[in-house]
Amino acid sequence: MKDNAPHILVVDDDTRLASLLRKYLSDNGYRVTVAETAEVAAQKMAGISFDLMVLDRMMPGQDGLSFAHTIRSTTGPNQNIAILMLTAMAETEDRIDGLEAGVDDYLTKPFEPRELLLRVSSILKRSLQEPVSEVNFGAFSFDISRGELSKDNQVINLTSTEQVLLKSLATSPGVPISRDDLSLNSGTQGRAVDVQITRLRRKIEDDPKIPRYLQTVRGEGYVLWAD
Repeated sequence: MKDNAPHILVVDDDTRLASLLRKYLSDNGYRVTVAETAEVAAQKMAGISFDLMVLDRMMPGQDGLSFAHTIRSTTGPNQNIAILMLTAMAETEDRIDGLEAGVDDYLTKPFEPRELLLRVSSILKRSLQEPVSEVNFGAFSFDISRGELSKDNQVINLTSTEQVLLKSLATSPGVPISRDDLSLNSGTQGRAVDVQITRLRRKIEDDPKIPRYLQTVRGEGYVLWAD
């Protein structure tokens, strides 16, 4: 295994599952450290900088939700660590609670190991990218911080929802963003995201029915392809 391979911290009191996660992630090229509680994880994080945490929600002592909130509110080398939360709680409110605590993604138990690997890979792609302030695609330029879209130096009017959607996609160009995440980010509900995407395509695509920049990725969501 390469010394510069992403280092993942698995935090789960289920020793059998933690062992399986360690083996599966290690077999796929990741460095893995395991902690059985949030307290043990905090001790390990005090001396090691990790790239991603796979965090169980329900644990003895400090639970995963509270631990995620603690990490995000405490300065240190792991404050911005990517977090994938594992949970048997699949309700929308539970997912929102996790996202509000600073979790990057949610995976409901039971899960397929391959789905775990895909989510880990997707999160790491987003978190390890250098932050960008401007994205260019074709004749278009989008200023992420200002939420301003322009073409040939002419500003194109965007609604507030379109701005939020484009910001979410432009922050991680080339990385698919799920409909659920776009919905939560923009405050839209369900299929309303699809309607907003269609409207956005009318403003940036030569042929909205055959999009070049804002494309659908079946089973994953939407992706913005930048130059």
